[in-house]
Amino acid sequence: MADSDSRIAWHRAQLKKNREALKALEVARFRGQHDKIGDTEKAMAGLERKIAESEKCIAAHERQTRRPLGTDFGSLKNVSWGNWSAHKT
Repeated sequence: MADSDSRIAWHRAQLKKNREALKALEVARFRGQHDKIGDTEKAMAGLERKIAESEKCIAAHERQTRRPLGTDFGSLKNVSWGNWSAHKT
């Protein structure tokens, strides 16, 4: 999906990169490959904070720009179904 807003595109790229880095840290921590547990925890907390910030920015952008879906219950209950007959005679 291409974004016309470069700031949102940057956040999407950072989100992907930070999620991959967090996953790599979690795997390394699970395998016991890190000597300094405190440094790993700090790095993971920093990545989680960055991920949350990017998700918040992207969600705010999508709430402002996305068109509402026309298939929600509120929209469908207002439709006159008598006009939707598939077999007109």
